[in-house]
Amino acid sequence: MGTRLRVTNLDNGRAVTVAVTGPSGSCVLLNATAMDLVREPGKNVVRRNVVERLDGGGTPAQPGGAPAQPGAQPGAQPGGATAAPPARPSACQGSVTFSAEGGAPAATSDRFPVGTRLRVTNLDNGRAVTVAVTGPSGSCVLLNAAAMDLVREPGKNVVRRNVVEVLR
Repeated sequence: MGTRLRVTNLDNGRAVTVAVTGPSGSCVLLNATAMDLVREPGKNVVRRNVVERLDGGGTPAQPGGAPAQPGAQPGAQPGGATAAPPARPSACQGSVTFSAEGGAPAATSDRFPVGTRLRVTNLDNGRAVTVAVTGPSGSCVLLNAAAMDLVREPGKNVVRRNVVEVLR
């Protein structure tokens, strides 16, 4: 509750800053006013998006509650506090995590076949790793320990703001 988020529609570049006012069953559930500021005419879903956490306020949202309300926190302006959204869409939405599996940097995936090369970029520190998919997993991208060590921030085991690119 109280965490400020900036939601950017990558298809039209429009963005809105909102404050989380309660839990929801979605990563971010915008109310009608906020959605009108970022959606394209006739569309009720923003499929290609970047959600940035602007501050550390509040506690993590729990599934099943109310939508976010724009401007619920005084002074809720982006003010240049975050990096620009990536110029390229991510092949995976959500966080990148890791397994304790050893060996050279590699990944497993629930959507990319073995042998697919991926570049995973941590948007919080700009570090990137290129890995090959070596097997299946329950995640879009699950990095092994060596790959995660190359992109994570000290003390963090999850890369929440990331871009996953499929390399040809």
